[in-house]
Amino acid sequence: VQLQASGGGLAQAGGSLRLSCAASGRTDSTYMGWFRQAPGKEREFVATIRWNGGHTYYTDSVKGRFTISKDNAKNAVYLQMNSLKFEDTAVYYCAAGRAIISTSTTPRGYSLWGQGTQVTVSS
Repeated sequence: VQLQASGGGLAQAGGSLRLSCAASGRTDSTYMGWFRQAPGKEREFVATIRWNGGHTYYTDSVKGRFTISKDNAKNAVYLQMNSLKFEDTAVYYCAAGRAIISTSTTPRGYSLWGQGTQVTVSS
């Protein structure tokens, strides 16, 4: 199974982008999420959604601006990003895995990763 991320690009500060991530098949994951990595920084958690139940978790810096959602039938997860800020600039990665609550916000909770999509926000 592979994850294919898309939807990145260039946006102005205050603008919006929508990222999509489609799995090529069933992942048997408990969570699907998004992480991001800016140049010179470690990969950080952005948002995740529990595959069954739909519970969502966000890092504090994106709460109220980003919304994660899923489509079980399409094995897809989405990230709607509004009110973008310059500091949101990064490569965004989607991920899937059999995380538990305690690992759902860390990379080690995910075993399957997409290729990354660049998001650039101009100030």
